[in-house]
Amino acid sequence: MRIKYRLIILLCYLFAAFQVNADEKEPVDYVNCFIGTSNSRWMLGPYAQMPFGMVQIGPDNQGNRWMGGYEYAINSVSAFSHIHAWTMGGLSMMPATADFTIENPGPDSPYKGANAGYHSRILKDTEKASPGYYEVELYDHQVKVAMTATTRCSFQKYIFPDCEDSRVLIDLLFPTEWDYGFSVKDAVIEKISNTRIEGYAKCVSGTWSSWNDWTLYFSIRFSKPFDFFNGWKDTEIIENVGEISGSGEMGAYVTYKTADKEEILVQTGLSLVSMEGARLNLQEEVAEPFGWDFDACVNNARQTWNNLLGKVKVEGGTEQDKCKFYTNLYRAYAGKQTWNDIDGKYRDACENIRQLKPGEAVYGGDAFWNSYWNLNGLWSILSPEIIDNWVTTQLEMYKHTGWTGKGPAGIEYSGIMEGSHEVALMVAAYQKKIRKDGEDIYKAIYKMVTNPGGEHPCGGTYGQIDLDAYIKYGYMPSEINVVSKTLDYAYDDFCVAQLAKALGKKKEAAFLETRSMNYKNVYHPEYKYVCCKDSSGNWDNQFDVFSNVGFIEGNSWQYSWYVPHDIEGLIELIGKDKALERLSEGFEKSRKHNFAAHVFDRTMGQSAEFYINQGNEVNMNSAFIFNYLGKPALCQQYTREILDSFYGDSPYKGWEGDEDEGQMGGWFVMSAMGLFEMDGGVTSASELDITSPLFNKITITLDPRYYTGKEFVIEALNNSPENRYIRSARLNGKLLKNFRIPFSAIANGGKLVLEMGNKPL
Repeated sequence: MRIKYRLIILLCYLFAAFQVNADEKEPVDYVNCFIGTSNSRWMLGPYAQMPFGMVQIGPDNQGNRWMGGYEYAINSVSAFSHIHAWTMGGLSMMPATADFTIENPGPDSPYKGANAGYHSRILKDTEKASPGYYEVELYDHQVKVAMTATTRCSFQKYIFPDCEDSRVLIDLLFPTEWDYGFSVKDAVIEKISNTRIEGYAKCVSGTWSSWNDWTLYFSIRFSKPFDFFNGWKDTEIIENVGEISGSGEMGAYVTYKTADKEEILVQTGLSLVSMEGARLNLQEEVAEPFGWDFDACVNNARQTWNNLLGKVKVEGGTEQDKCKFYTNLYRAYAGKQTWNDIDGKYRDACENIRQLKPGEAVYGGDAFWNSYWNLNGLWSILSPEIIDNWVTTQLEMYKHTGWTGKGPAGIEYSGIMEGSHEVALMVAAYQKKIRKDGEDIYKAIYKMVTNPGGEHPCGGTYGQIDLDAYIKYGYMPSEINVVSKTLDYAYDDFCVAQLAKALGKKKEAAFLETRSMNYKNVYHPEYKYVCCKDSSGNWDNQFDVFSNVGFIEGNSWQYSWYVPHDIEGLIELIGKDKALERLSEGFEKSRKHNFAAHVFDRTMGQSAEFYINQGNEVNMNSAFIFNYLGKPALCQQYTREILDSFYGDSPYKGWEGDEDEGQMGGWFVMSAMGLFEMDGGVTSASELDITSPLFNKITITLDPRYYTGKEFVIEALNNSPENRYIRSARLNGKLLKNFRIPFSAIANGGKLVLEMGNKPL
């Protein structure tokens, strides 16, 4: 009897333990894919995708406008498109049952087909999203839609009502972001069988980004044979044909007779290389591993994301803190794309097919403009393979089309944004021992800082525009280009100098390091602010520290802190007391605006008397400058305030600015871990600044393929919202004398212990 009783007790304990384990959240469960989607970009919606996925399939409900794509507050869906890359779009699909109508309402309409025959209202409470998954019920069509993805493929499930004329629409031209979207120059949609459709669309991006042209190949297979293959060109409907071809407004749709709650599954493979590539991607990523098992594909995406997000474990803090942390970490991997096929083939900027080595990948996206503060450091710690592949991308561009790319959307030369800050990523990859091919990297980046940029014969612009003027005058004259380019070019000079130094190229290193001090040439001797100056040396006689004239997405006050490679020299130039007074004033006045740009100009931060702009790249180092001013407690205070109040956890408040493909998310994650990389990690003994961590304990699992350490732990003792100040810091038991640690300490594994208190040290 006693044995039986003990057995019952044991089983109860086991059941209780199982329940605790079952209820425990995994990192992926903390991600809220809807955060900030009422204030986001085309690239960052609640899409089903993999990390750096070519496919980002999900809902669109607005377009052809700044921040077009998905808007949470709009309770409708126009369709579900596959490509949500910067300046790129492609292949929209939509299940439908209402009366079929196609109309062309013109460029000012928020979406094409503004009627129940194409778009649909949605039941908002049925809309769900998680990493790798999205679902919703289409009210006007009575169809439930669910979708997931692999890197290059989508897998959709449509649950139809009892209907004589159920349809799946395939659209090649639809609104995206910006004012002009993209155009289709030539396209074919072909019925291969009654379960497969294939085709391509040759696309050119909008007016201002017309350098970006691509051909999207697609192979689509259906779980149930369709009855008819139809299509449209402009407003003409074409029924029961074998092929639709042409340009501009065109698409196709297949029809079914469906029973109530009948499931139809659709799988799509994409490629920017060839039709064979689309077929191969579909076969090897979806058809072969999953068959028609939709849930297995969903679970694969979930596990992939969970493995990535789980590389950092946080303990302590609130549930809200963890939600914000893992959502921002997710965003850091959700904005860029992989553009090579599964067999390693890709198209270069001149549309030639190239072949990668096994295991390599090429990526694309918006600019590396100041990503060295946020994304680069995060990727190098948690996923050095991403940094490795970024260098591969850049060296492939240099090898085949002559130059590296500052914003290689579609592996092309966008010319966006300022400087050539891919250089920082490449140098840091060598200094952190992620890459060993320093000489190859050096050849590519030395060219960038010694040869003026220009128009690429295959479209777009490459390199440092007006570099010859910068070299001649030692700054960028105001009548030639914006003064802020002086600061960007100076930092790039410094980065290349560090690699030259590491490779023993003393002459080149000394030359470029000296030239990196050119930033001092644009600081007004009296004002001690960055100021426009013409080629004759005349300063701007209408200088206004809050004006944006001569500056890209910022003003003089903001740019005057933008010297990532020489903060000590900058402080000496301004004067330590004056610098502390100015920066403190800027933060105090910016608190009233929640560190965000003016409501009418939130991405630029160029409104009158606007100081700190956490919502855009230029100012994201500002709080950490306090570490160099001997006031680390102010760094800890303000970074905590920004984490707590500037970043939100609702669809309407996520990032009060331009999230820019994970840029702001990267800042949150790094700062929440108490880390920041001021110079971008480009020196041989690069260091990270320390600030107040958001959590009590942070455990980072390191990649053994790149680093010798197993894990790096950051522990904040007595941490709390009130105890946000670091009283002491010990690295592997040794007391630190300043608030910086070497990157090598992370790579080698170890422990950083911070003693926290409610008063500054």
